[in-house]
Amino acid sequence: MLTEVNLTPKPGLVDRFNCGAHQDMALIDFYYSADAIAPWLPRFIEHGISHPHLHGQAALSRLRPLGLACENSMFRATGGVNTHKGSVFSLGLICCALGRLKARAELISAEVINADSVCQEVASLCCGLTQRELCQANPQQTAGQRLFYQHGLTGARGEAESGFATVLTHALPAYQRLLAEGTQPDHALLHTLLILMSVNRDTNVVSRGGMAGLQWLQQQATEILTSLSSAGMGNPLSQKRVREFDAQCIARNLSPGGSADLLILTWLLAQFPPSSLSQK
Repeated sequence: MLTEVNLTPKPGLVDRFNCGAHQDMALIDFYYSADAIAPWLPRFIEHGISHPHLHGQAALSRLRPLGLACENSMFRATGGVNTHKGSVFSLGLICCALGRLKARAELISAEVINADSVCQEVASLCCGLTQRELCQANPQQTAGQRLFYQHGLTGARGEAESGFATVLTHALPAYQRLLAEGTQPDHALLHTLLILMSVNRDTNVVSRGGMAGLQWLQQQATEILTSLSSAGMGNPLSQKRVREFDAQCIARNLSPGGSADLLILTWLLAQFPPSSLSQK
């Protein structure tokens, strides 16, 4: 979480230069938030170790009180500011999945713990989540339900149920390739963020700027990626273009918070051993 928020510049997002398109939060709020969330992550792992065989709705029902307690800790630390609610959801699932795999590996010595297997376990945990929480009729719809009915967007729930397919398909391979090529870590992360912004149907963006705002943001990110020279994000012109993109996002009140959440997952999953498939 700290790696993501300290990455600078980031179009429309809080970083060390500015508060992006957010008037209700600052960099220090993310530091407080990360400190408040960190102690809960081992608890998600421990929960997974204790409940390795529950699946679907039963598994999530057991996990949800822990997630809400973590979320409340975040809100207390930030004075009610929503800095990392999406990350509490996604990191809680990843950590729980990791614990479940660890418990089963000790029992049968057959599980290989890597980015793919952890994400597959998350998909198993979240099986049916979109249908249960987005497709149900609800006269007082949540923001996520409204965006699903209006635009077919599944948001964080859909990403989790897919096993974070956007990360595994687009972000993680690109990030790992850039690092292997010797790209500076911050430049590799910024490049990866732009990739996520270009492909992610970010509900944070749509809630602020509609589908037109999302299409504009994806197009801008794609154009910057297309224009990158062999120097990539190390080129001063590329940095200038990202700063201009940041200013445009702020003017349009667009914040790709969903892509920022996926960038955190990308960084985390890059710390796992490679899968046998990726080694081939």
